[in-house]
Amino acid sequence: MDYGKTLNLPKTEFPMRGNLPVREPEVAATWNELDIYQKVLERTKGRPSFTLHDGPPYANGDIHIGHALNKVLKDIIVRYKSMAGFYAPYVPGWDTHGLPIEQAIVNAKKLDRRNIEVNEFRKLCEEYAWSYVDKQREQFKRLGIRGDWENPYVTLLPEFESAQVRVFGAMATKGYIYKGLRCVYWSPSSETALADAEIEYQDKRSASIYVRFMVEDGKGKLDQDTGVIIWTTTPWTIPANMAISLNPELEYSVVRADDNKYLVASGLLESVTKEIGWEQVEVLSTLKGSELEGVVTKHPFYDRPSPLILGEHVTLDAGTGCVHTAPGHGEDDFNVGKAYNLDVLCPVDHEGKMTKEAPGFEGLFYEDANKVVSEKLKEQGALLKLSFITHSYPHDWRTKKPIIYRATEQWFASIDGFRDQLLEAIKNVKWIPHWGETRLGNMVADRGDWCISRQRVWGVPIPIFYCKSCNEPIINEQTIDHIANLFEKEGSSVWFAREADELIPEGLTCSCGCNEFRKETDIMDVWFDSGSSHAAVLRQREELSWPADLYLEGSDQYRGWFNSSLSTSVAVFGQAPYKGVLSHGFTMDGEGRKMSKSLGNTIAPVQVTEKLGADILRLWVSSVDYQSDHRISDAILAQNAEVYRKIRNTFRFLLGNLDGFDPTKHRVDYDRLPEFDRFMLAKTAEVVKRARKAYDEYQFHTVYQTVHNFCTIELSSFFMDISKDRLYVEAPDSEKRRVAQTIMYDILLDLVKLLSPIIPHTADEVWKYIPGVSEASVQLTDMPEVNEQHLSFGKELQDKWNAFLEVRDEVLKAMEEARANKVFGNSVDAKLVLYPQTDEVYQTLASMDDLADLFIVAQVELHEAGATASEGAAKLEGISVAVLPADGEKCERCRVVKTDVGQVEKHPTVCVRCATIVDEHFTA
Repeated sequence: MDYGKTLNLPKTEFPMRGNLPVREPEVAATWNELDIYQKVLERTKGRPSFTLHDGPPYANGDIHIGHALNKVLKDIIVRYKSMAGFYAPYVPGWDTHGLPIEQAIVNAKKLDRRNIEVNEFRKLCEEYAWSYVDKQREQFKRLGIRGDWENPYVTLLPEFESAQVRVFGAMATKGYIYKGLRCVYWSPSSETALADAEIEYQDKRSASIYVRFMVEDGKGKLDQDTGVIIWTTTPWTIPANMAISLNPELEYSVVRADDNKYLVASGLLESVTKEIGWEQVEVLSTLKGSELEGVVTKHPFYDRPSPLILGEHVTLDAGTGCVHTAPGHGEDDFNVGKAYNLDVLCPVDHEGKMTKEAPGFEGLFYEDANKVVSEKLKEQGALLKLSFITHSYPHDWRTKKPIIYRATEQWFASIDGFRDQLLEAIKNVKWIPHWGETRLGNMVADRGDWCISRQRVWGVPIPIFYCKSCNEPIINEQTIDHIANLFEKEGSSVWFAREADELIPEGLTCSCGCNEFRKETDIMDVWFDSGSSHAAVLRQREELSWPADLYLEGSDQYRGWFNSSLSTSVAVFGQAPYKGVLSHGFTMDGEGRKMSKSLGNTIAPVQVTEKLGADILRLWVSSVDYQSDHRISDAILAQNAEVYRKIRNTFRFLLGNLDGFDPTKHRVDYDRLPEFDRFMLAKTAEVVKRARKAYDEYQFHTVYQTVHNFCTIELSSFFMDISKDRLYVEAPDSEKRRVAQTIMYDILLDLVKLLSPIIPHTADEVWKYIPGVSEASVQLTDMPEVNEQHLSFGKELQDKWNAFLEVRDEVLKAMEEARANKVFGNSVDAKLVLYPQTDEVYQTLASMDDLADLFIVAQVELHEAGATASEGAAKLEGISVAVLPADGEKCERCRVVKTDVGQVEKHPTVCVRCATIVDEHFTA
């Protein structure tokens, strides 16, 4: 007889190999047919809402690994929340205005932006943005991100632009918007002003010069033959010098050095002496900075005075303590210059070229002017030292080119007007990690007014008119409402398509009586675009709630989107647009280096999905401590692929052994379960509890570790191994087998639900093979609840079984050594002789039923505590173990060595148990 055919071997059509690059698109197609996003919303409607507001990625280029991490994290949260008792819509968005798209169009089409009609150029920008919205949308969908992809929010849509204009108008009405001459970050490479969030610092090689300004009127404090020494790394700003700043509280020394007299701060005299190379230095007198106010020096090469003024910004950190002050080229310079009513001279144009206001240097690019200015200073005998230094310097984060400080008229949002409200709002937000509160709080506390105007064309126009008579800017509820309505109907390009008299509301008149106007030509900072999304999306979309429950972005967004969103929301609505903020770190390569194309260490999500599958990438996201910087590499992904294989094999084993199991007919009630199986349900309940808590706290790596350990340790190495005999060998309908299937069924349901937010393609693939489920997708079910009945498996029994597992680990060590020494081939060929060394270990083992099954061996011989161990027994922690070949012969059916093989005459090669089962169930 072929006894193999009488075994209940695992049977399932669930494939062993994932083949995710092929299978995942098939699963996604099923989701599309089901319209799974809407199905989930319909099922959960009426539940408490949970809104995660999507920070919009920029629509220029394929998604990178940072995008993938960010979107997968959001998707895990939204999927979990929708299965955990919440109505959790997800509306993805895109940021589409701004300089990078302008530059991409100019470069791709070789355009001269100044010689193309504005709306023709804007149309090209719009088409470019939409092309990448479509491309990124498909790439995000390929990662399994679930959302309202057919109706996303996009910052170039008329309804968004209209809402943004209303935010701007509300801030203006409250007095928070003003136009002023200020020293701002200016990017010559982009030809526009920049905001703080658009600045990054990189090393730059700069000239370092020490220059003397000769005293012209010493006011009785300094002689005319004294030179006041300044130090600067921007020689090109010397033509704009209007004063020299001293700290009123610092001490200054008049020194004779190499037969010349100079003034420097006493605290910097030693370093200045070393830098310039003076050999003989004599201090002639000392004065406080405050005593020198009003002394007049002469500009080194222009016929104009440069007075000594006082400023608290002067320190002893570097230089000479006498600070070259050009109000047109520095924020501190501008502020101190304003206090002293100095002229704001800015002889550099929007391209970074020197103007006629810098005679002798006109037309030079500012960096080229460095050399010419230095030569001019040398010619005048004013240059004391020229060298070069490498230092951290602000750069335009888009063009990667250095910026300058340039005084221009710009539109600003007055942060001072509502700074206290911002700081208070920050306190009412839940920050994860907690240091986010301090980080953003410090930024807001130190932040200057927000420059919101840009000298470009691809963006939302600043909706302001100017009176042609008095040049007064006109912005009020009437103009804002009119322009917002116009933008909503026709889009913001109407601003550039029409003249001012075609855009103004009917009856508009300036306070001076004039009714003729011109329009502002600047556009809004793109951070104002995305920073208005809470009003344009959360307050407009019926399915969303305001404020959002959560914003989730990279830690760079404390100075970006978190900041701009907070500013606009507090200014207009008086509170933060979010209840919670969760930030993540940056993705590094396997060696901890920043990813860059130049290093060749980038990993493209598209390539990962094509090679390994999206669920492998998602599993990686769940495995890392994303709140800090984290790593990815081919080797790390390979490790995650191996973890995935083990999880998939677990699913396959559970499914295979549920063949023929109908949960409505065959499940065994809890009160009929043996201790061993109750213990497994208790372990499962612990897993559910730990995983649910981790999900709630956004600790996805804990979910990953918990489930992985459960699959590989409690399930694979313990429960599933021990259960194979009763699953394969016992009669198909036996109580023992149905018990094991009941436990496996419950574990399978819990696992597939717990993992659905992380590996949704695989979870839904598994779902369709589970017997007895009626839902079309696991996404249409709820997370497993913590089963208190299972969890409450008596503490005494929990302790007993945990103690057994500790003993079992020790016994397995002895078995591994015996297997290596070829004492047995398969564990069911072995006999264990156990010698407990303590009463506790003995009682633990003696209280167990079927020790041979629990150790998966043929026989177990248990001795009393303290019994003398046989020679050769392995002495381990708390127990000695002898591993011997089992007594008897191997049963042909169950493959276990038994002493009763052949006792049933009809079945001479099998044990009594197997013979009985065959006769009762498999003999005609």
